Amino acid sequence: MTQSPVARLRNERGVTTAEYAVVTAAGCGFASVLIKLLTSQWGQDLIKTLFELVLKVLGI
Repeated sequence: MTQSPVARLRNERGVTTAEYAVVTAAGCGFASVLIKLLTSQWGQDLIKTLFELVLKVLGI
């Protein structure tokens, strides 16, 4: 027995909310790793090197 499109949408109403929750949690986890990485000494050296490279390419 097939469901009507309206019944199918009612059954999947919470799926979108769950997907947003998973993506939000993954984004928060990635952001925390990125913050920890960039605030480390290695991250600071990386940022400094990148800025020096960009300034050298621009001729400043």
